[in-house]
Amino acid sequence: VVAEGQNVSVNGAAVPEGRPYLHKGLGVTWPGDWVAVASSLGVRVAWDRHLAVTVTVEPELRGGTWGLCGTYTDDPADDFVRPDGDIAAFAAAFGDAWKVP
Repeated sequence: VVAEGQNVSVNGAAVPEGRPYLHKGLGVTWPGDWVAVASSLGVRVAWDRHLAVTVTVEPELRGGTWGLCGTYTDDPADDFVRPDGDIAAFAAAFGDAWKVP
């Protein structure tokens, strides 16, 4: 899923604004001014089409997440786990560790 400005596409195909999309466990909806993408894996990402992003995961994924959204363990000590498994001392170092080209 790619969202840029007012445009959203799935695998290169445009999703018309305001029209729900559902295909193979992936759904795109338009709650208010937001765009929400939900997967059958239990992850939902919502974007206000400007700066705000929220990520919600189902309780079944507790302890099974990794990356910028953390480990979902409710333990602040492992909030900044880098891809190499080490803990970053600062948020900026944590974010930088997850950058991709």
